Amino acid sequence: TLLNQKFTPQLLADDTGLKGLKDLVRSYFKLMGHHIQFNVVTADLLREAQAQPGKYRDLIVRVAGYSDYFVDCSSELQNEIIRRTEHQEL
Repeated sequence: TLLNQKFTPQLLADDTGLKGLKDLVRSYFKLMGHHIQFNVVTADLLREAQAQPGKYRDLIVRVAGYSDYFVDCSSELQNEIIRRTEHQEL
């Protein structure tokens, strides 16, 4: 079973957030989960990756049912991912 999770860095910036993440992971594996994929990015980081793709060749993002390298996505798809990330940061 695969669990995809997307978090903002602010959520994991303090002990409360980190404890919540730890509890999530432990609970998932106690329920016999096998794989978790985490994405922890900001819209600013994604915009920086658009501007300097050579520095972010290893940045993987969740698209829609699959993951891909952000810099390999079309500009249109990159912009959509940034919009979704901005929405989550509100």
